[in-house]
Amino acid sequence: MSKGCVKPAADRSLSVIRVRPAAGQRSRGWLTAAGQTIPVALGRGGILANKREGDGGTPRGSFRPVRLWWRVDRLQRPRTFLPVRPITGEDAWCEDPASRHYNRPLRRGAAEAGDRLQRADHLYDLIIEIDHNARPRIAGRGSAVFFHLARDNFGPTAGCVAMTRGNLLRLLRRIGPRTRIVIG
Repeated sequence: MSKGCVKPAADRSLSVIRVRPAAGQRSRGWLTAAGQTIPVALGRGGILANKREGDGGTPRGSFRPVRLWWRVDRLQRPRTFLPVRPITGEDAWCEDPASRHYNRPLRRGAAEAGDRLQRADHLYDLIIEIDHNARPRIAGRGSAVFFHLARDNFGPTAGCVAMTRGNLLRLLRRIGPRTRIVIG
């Protein structure tokens, strides 16, 4: 690159993020990116190589971020290289392995089933959707695995990776569609 040239914005995103379990606490872990390490909450089942629907495990593997889902009514739009989609009251995630929409976002009326993305608590104010069990989607291999906000006590998730709001906002500024997320 010649002097004075500016690197394209997409090239400034992180190349890899690593998530590892904490010693002696399977539902706690560490996320390392760009030389910094932060605490994260993991699934109650810890990191599992053979993820199954409902097992509470965080899947082991290499993934890519797909998009950021965000609560417009609670936060300003975060800076990120990811595509961004606002969360509405109709947004849900299909967790039914028998459904043709399994492990996909869908729109639901108030009385319809599905993991609601608009929650009363703040856990889903920011969601990074990852491509776990996406191509191909295999019924029963796990759904709705996200990076999202942690509970105040860093309590276990249902299989996601969770962190503080400040850490997630900092991560969002550096993560892009080509970032590799290595869990395990």
